[in-house]
Amino acid sequence: MKALIKVGYGCNNHCTFCHTLDVRDVDGASAEVEAKIDRAAQLGHTMIVLSGGEVTMRPELLRWATRSAARGLDFGLVTNGRALAYPELVDKLLERRLRYVYLSLHGGDAKMHNLLVRADAFEQTYAAVKNLAGIGLDFTVNTVVTRQNLSHLRPIVDALLPHPDVVLKFSMVQPKGGGDKHFDRLIPPVAQVAEKVRDAIEYGLAASSGQGRYAHDGIPFCLLPGHEARYDDLKTHRFATMIEIGEPDFFPVDDRAKVQPSTCDDCSIRGACPGLYRGYAEVHGVEELRAVRGLPRSNSFNFVFEKVVGTTDAGCPVLADGTTPWDRGRHVFVRKQGRLARYRTSSRDFTDHEIETTKHELGQLYVDVSDKPAPDDFARDLRQLRRSEACTGCVAEGSCAGMFEVVRDDVFTPDDAHVRSLLAGLEGSVLDLGCGEAPYADVLGPRIAAGLVRYVGIEPDAARVEVLRRRLLGAELRVGAAEDGLRDDDLFDHVLFLRSWNHLGNPDHALDVVLAKLRPGGSVVVVDNVAFGLLRAKEQAARAESGPAFFEHHRNDDARLAAARLEKRGLVLVERRDVGKTTSNQWLLHYTTPSVTSA
Repeated sequence: MKALIKVGYGCNNHCTFCHTLDVRDVDGASAEVEAKIDRAAQLGHTMIVLSGGEVTMRPELLRWATRSAARGLDFGLVTNGRALAYPELVDKLLERRLRYVYLSLHGGDAKMHNLLVRADAFEQTYAAVKNLAGIGLDFTVNTVVTRQNLSHLRPIVDALLPHPDVVLKFSMVQPKGGGDKHFDRLIPPVAQVAEKVRDAIEYGLAASSGQGRYAHDGIPFCLLPGHEARYDDLKTHRFATMIEIGEPDFFPVDDRAKVQPSTCDDCSIRGACPGLYRGYAEVHGVEELRAVRGLPRSNSFNFVFEKVVGTTDAGCPVLADGTTPWDRGRHVFVRKQGRLARYRTSSRDFTDHEIETTKHELGQLYVDVSDKPAPDDFARDLRQLRRSEACTGCVAEGSCAGMFEVVRDDVFTPDDAHVRSLLAGLEGSVLDLGCGEAPYADVLGPRIAAGLVRYVGIEPDAARVEVLRRRLLGAELRVGAAEDGLRDDDLFDHVLFLRSWNHLGNPDHALDVVLAKLRPGGSVVVVDNVAFGLLRAKEQAARAESGPAFFEHHRNDDARLAAARLEKRGLVLVERRDVGKTTSNQWLLHYTTPSVTSA
C-alpha cells in the first residue's frame, strides 16, 4: 500500500494544465517531508511515493530515498522525468529501493510535448523513458489529453512501442489549477477524448500484436466500451493515502472530484466507473453519459481483517493516533472484548459514496460467521454491526471511520416475518416473477394446495424450475424471462417480485408487460435487498472471491429507486419499508392498481 507525499510545487516545466498552477512558489521544508516518511511507515504503508511539483529538483531527493529505505519502505516518484535522463541518478535511486515511477509525456515528439509543458523538455523526458524501461520497475507513462494533443495520440503510442513493459495511460485533463483557469482552451468534450483514446489504444494493441499495455483515467466507462478493465487511478495503483504540504496528517485517496448523476443510477457498471469530473459536468452537463444495462453487479463487498490496533481500556486508540488516515467508508474498526480490530475494503464494485452510504447511513455491515463462499441463510450466517455508543458525541463522530460492535438482535427474521404475513393473506391468481429461489415456498405452497391461490411462476433458469416443481405441487411454472413468459389470456390479481427485482435486466420493460396483465384493484409486492458489507478474515474473503458467482444482480436498487419506477405507472402505495440502521438489508413495496369505478 502506497502513501503519496507532496514535497512542494515548484517545477522546471510549466504545463498549461498544471494542478498546482497557483502555488508553484510553495515548497515543503525538508524536516516536514522526513516526518511524513516516518508517519507513513508508522501507518503500515509499504511504499512512499514523492510528488510535487517536480520532486527531482529537490536536493534532498537521495536523502529522502535513503530515509525511506531505512524504514523498510519501497520508494516511488511522480515526475516529469527530466532528471532521470541521467543514468547515474537512476542507479542511485535503484540502490535505495526505487520500485515505482509515474512519468508524464504529453506528445510523441518534441514539438507537441514541449508545447504543452512550455519547456524544452522532450529529449530529457524521452531519455528517462529509455533509462527506466525494461529494468523491472512498476512504470507508467501518463499523457494528459487536451485540445492541443487530442489528435496526436497515435504518435505517443509509436514512441513507446519499443518499450512493451511500459504502461501508457491516457488521462482526461482535470478542471483543476491550470485546467480550470484555461478551461475553454484546454478541455475537449469527453466524448471526443473517449473516441481518440479508444483509437489510440486499439491502434497500439494492433501494432504490438496485443502485447501493449494501455490504460485510461477520467473517462466514463459508457464512452469506452470494451476497455473498462483498463481503467487506472490512484486506487488501482494501490495508493491508500496522500498528504499535501502543510497538512497535519495523511488523508485517504478518494474520487470526490468526480460525480455520477441520476443518469448513472441504473447503470450496471457504475461501481468502478469514475463518472465525470465535477467541474466538467458543471460547464458541459451530463448529456454525453448513458446508462449501461444488463451486465451483472455484485450486491456485497468484503471488509478484510488487517490488524488489531489496540485496546479501548484507556480510550479510543483511533482518536488518540489520528482519524484522518482512515477512510470513513472503506475502513471499519470493530470492538470486541476491549480490543479494537481494523478491517478494510478495496472493492471496486462500488463507488466510495455507495460504500459510505451502506456503512453509515443504512448500517448494513455484517460479520460473516459462516464458512460458505456466499451466505445463504442470513439469519444464521450473518451478525449485524452497529456504531458503538462510545462514538456518540465524539468530536470526530462525523468524520471518523467509526468504532462498531456486533449486536445480538436478529434483524432478518422480523423483516421476513412481515413478508410472510402479507403473502399468507393472498387469494386469487398470483404471478411470481423470478421464482426460482422460492424463498417463501413454505407460505405459498399450502395456499396453492388448498386452491386459494392459482400460482404462475416464471423463472429463466430451467434447472431451478425443475427443482421447484417438486416443492410447489399444483403450481404452473414457466421457463423464461419475465416479459417472455406471459400469454395472451393471462390475467392476475397479484404480481410478486420476491428478491428478483434487482435481477431484472430491464425492470421498466418488465413492468410494462406484467402490469398490463394485472386486474383493476390488483396488488404488486416487491421485496429485495440493498448492497451490504461483509467483514471477513483474509482467507475467508479470498475463498469467497475466488468462488463461482451465481444469479448476479443487475442493480442494487433500494425502495426509493424502485418506487420511482412503480409510481410513474399510476400505482397506489399501500406500504413502504425502507432499509435503516436497525433493520436488515431487505426493503418492501406494496402497491395496488386503481379500482374501476362506475360513472
